[in-house]
Amino acid sequence: MTGKVYLVGAGPGRADLITIRARQVIDRGEVILYDQLAGEIVKTLPASAELIDCGKYAGRHTLKQEEIEKIMITRAKEGRIVVRLKGGDPFLFGRGGEELEALRSEGIDVELVPGVTSAIAVPGCAGIPVTHRDCASLLAIVTGHEDPLKEGGSVRWDLLAGMEGTIVILMGVGNLSSIVDSLLKWGKDPQTPVAIIERGLTEKQRVTTGALSTIVEIADLTGVRPPAVIVIGSVVRLYRGEMLCGATR
Repeated sequence: MTGKVYLVGAGPGRADLITIRARQVIDRGEVILYDQLAGEIVKTLPASAELIDCGKYAGRHTLKQEEIEKIMITRAKEGRIVVRLKGGDPFLFGRGGEELEALRSEGIDVELVPGVTSAIAVPGCAGIPVTHRDCASLLAIVTGHEDPLKEGGSVRWDLLAGMEGTIVILMGVGNLSSIVDSLLKWGKDPQTPVAIIERGLTEKQRVTTGALSTIVEIADLTGVRPPAVIVIGSVVRLYRGEMLCGATR
């Protein structure tokens, strides 16, 4: 009897910010394949389950994507309950769509459990709403993993530079200089506010702000490091140095 696979979003990084459904599914999982998640979430995984670390760390990927998909398929065909636990939401830069296709091709039952994406939660908890009626009615969430200067890139930086709204960039610290250069090249106002939020929703959260024309130099001077969420747009002016997302009491 074939089992079932749950594609589960772990949320923005804190154990108390995952959904009720995610918690239910995790607790009954027999096999849990988890990405690089905050330690407090990993500590809540059931000891009775087969736990498989699929995290991608600096210079090291524990498992290739094809291997992850093969494990899920094999375990499901053994009749087991498989949980694929991913940071944020499975379908936002999490390769959840690819995993869905692989599982469907094998006739395996799949359920999606959406998660809160860090692209919205991290800026929000830093006091930066990604949309605002007065200044941002449009939101673009972009992967910064792709160098804007490479030929044949899939991100249209020319269109992003011309939009009036908020640009949120994930995985972009390593390419910050190229991203800024590309936006300026396509006419983005150099005075556009920028915020970089490091280690969001943790005690070590740090927010670095500046303008598009100055943020690279400021980030270098302050030693900005990943993981971080980059926010570009007028909404950054709402930042007041506060943390709106407190711990559960």
